Amino acid sequence: MDALAAVKKCFNAIGTSRKATVYLTPKLVVSVCWRNKLHTHKRSTRQEFVVKIGAPNYLERRFIAACVKADEPFPVKRVQVQLWPQKRN
Repeated sequence: MDALAAVKKCFNAIGTSRKATVYLTPKLVVSVCWRNKLHTHKRSTRQEFVVKIGAPNYLERRFIAACVKADEPFPVKRVQVQLWPQKRN
C-alpha cells in the first residue's frame, strides 16, 4: 500500500473521532487528525485536517513495538482510531 492509499483509508475511518493512523512500515506512518474539535461552534463551516506522512511519534513507536512482539505483519491491516477525550464532571 502506498501513502496516498493510506491517506484515503485514514479519511474514510476518521468519522467523528480525533485521529486515524495507518502503519505502513516500522519507520513510516500515515495519520490524519482534526485541527479543532468537530462542531465546537454552531456557525462553523470549516473542516480542517492535518495529514502526517513520516516517522512515528513516541506513542506510535510503542504500538509498533507491541505489533512486532506479537508478530503482526506490516502494513497493519486495521486503522488505529483515537477518540476525543471525555469531559470530567
